[in-house]
Amino acid sequence: MDNYKVETLIYYTKLFANKNHIKDDSNRDIQQKLDEYSKAGYSLVSTDATSFGAAVYIYLYFEKN
Repeated sequence: MDNYKVETLIYYTKLFANKNHIKDDSNRDIQQKLDEYSKAGYSLVSTDATSFGAAVYIYLYFEKN
């Protein structure tokens, strides 16, 4: 039976930060999650993202056979 996990990352707009701060922070955090889940035998099967107000939500969907 397949095992599934969803990881949600949330980033908030910082008014006085570098204009690329969400991209920079999310790249680092997503790579960390990919490394963490791949060591546990999971594969990334899908992603999704949405924004709400000043926040960006990134969803990572993992599967393990």
